[in-house]
Amino acid sequence: MSHTDRAAYALALSLAACAAPAFAADSANAPASDADLRALVRQQAEQIRELSQRLSELERRQAAEPVATDPIQAQVAAAVADTRDDELAILQAQVAQQAATGGGSGDGARMNWRKGAPEFSSGDGRMTFRPRGRLLLDQTFTRGSSFGARNLSGSDLASARLGAEGEFGALGYKVEADFAGNEVTLKDAYLSYDTRLGGHAVEFYLGNKLKDRSLDGATSGVATPFMERNAVASVGGMQSGYFGLGLSAKVFGDGWHASLAVTGDDVGNAGDASDTVAYLARAHWNPLRGGDGFVHLGGWYWYEQLGADVASINKTSPVALGWNDQVRVSASSIANVDNDRAWGAELGAVYRSGWLFGERTVRTIESDTVGEVRHKASSVYAGWLLTGEKPGFSRRSGVWTATRVLRPVDQGGIGAFELAVRYDRYDFTDTARGGDGDAWTLGVNWYLNDWSRLMLNYVFWKTDNKVGAFQGPDSGRTLGLRAQVAF
Repeated sequence: MSHTDRAAYALALSLAACAAPAFAADSANAPASDADLRALVRQQAEQIRELSQRLSELERRQAAEPVATDPIQAQVAAAVADTRDDELAILQAQVAQQAATGGGSGDGARMNWRKGAPEFSSGDGRMTFRPRGRLLLDQTFTRGSSFGARNLSGSDLASARLGAEGEFGALGYKVEADFAGNEVTLKDAYLSYDTRLGGHAVEFYLGNKLKDRSLDGATSGVATPFMERNAVASVGGMQSGYFGLGLSAKVFGDGWHASLAVTGDDVGNAGDASDTVAYLARAHWNPLRGGDGFVHLGGWYWYEQLGADVASINKTSPVALGWNDQVRVSASSIANVDNDRAWGAELGAVYRSGWLFGERTVRTIESDTVGEVRHKASSVYAGWLLTGEKPGFSRRSGVWTATRVLRPVDQGGIGAFELAVRYDRYDFTDTARGGDGDAWTLGVNWYLNDWSRLMLNYVFWKTDNKVGAFQGPDSGRTLGLRAQVAF
């Protein structure tokens, strides 16, 4: 066999070695997307190109050498040819090794981009590492208010976050810092442990974590179907905030989940007074479920023993998207507070490409001055994915998740389009100076791929405040635009 034939044969073996083990490795772990396969082909094609150049160089050097006529020279030439044959075999072995390990290191390490960022994992999948980040850029316009100071327009960096997460077998971690508002705040920062108890999957968390409370309240801000969380998430929120530093646990069954948590203040606590201690429980159940959808029933309850640094509670909920601070419903300040509690109820369904949910909450604040004060809120919202995707809602955890786009724009598709509508009611009238308000929100979402989307929200709002600069009935319209990338 000539060196030319041998080189062609080596490349053919290399291509076969690259293709078969790589596809076998993908099949043994998880179905590969088109993007994953294209990335794999590009990576291995580059490796084959480099090896082909080396083979061509060997062939050129051999062709340039004169034919030996002296017996001794002939023996030397034969030895050199054998050495080069060994080099060809070594190159073939290198290609096969690259294919068998997925183009990674010898321990079978892998990398994929299915979540919008490189995720590195060991060959057995027990060790992973993935950088996390998000960027939310907003533009809002408010018009129609009888108070000129409420008719504002402006841009906002709603969130700019960086972090990382990973696993070491059953142990995991996550840490994220947010840079919005010209200040740095720590968000998720916890250790986790996954196990099984009584035949059920159980997850334990220690650290600062988003609390499991209501549909929108327990959902990451980049996964909710509207630019801002709903009225139930706002009014039913704890004094200690959306995040809490402490211990929490979740247990998952067939069509249900339950969680318990004991947390203190967020990590921003100054340390000059005892924490507010919060106790939280939530559960959901899918009484009906099938291939086309499911029914969701859920409920939650929390209780807070307020710290000495909480002298009063003054709830003001935004109703015209987040940036315009002037359009809020005021509950009026409640002094000499000791503890507070809230309950919430959830009902909804997902069917094929559509979804419908409703929520209700009542928060009760105990005051030594005025006794019990109740804040109430209701939210009803629905949506439909025009392009046939399934709604991004987790039947396992009962929260919103990323929508899986069938035809991503970066792969030549049109992305996914979603229409949504929501009604929110805010009721703080249990006290003499408490206000009320409501809002209708129309939303259009264009998901470019699984980790980026463009959003348009149009809000028709009404407020009737009894205190503050904008007292009396008022109404207006707010248009919001958002560009979002989250991985």
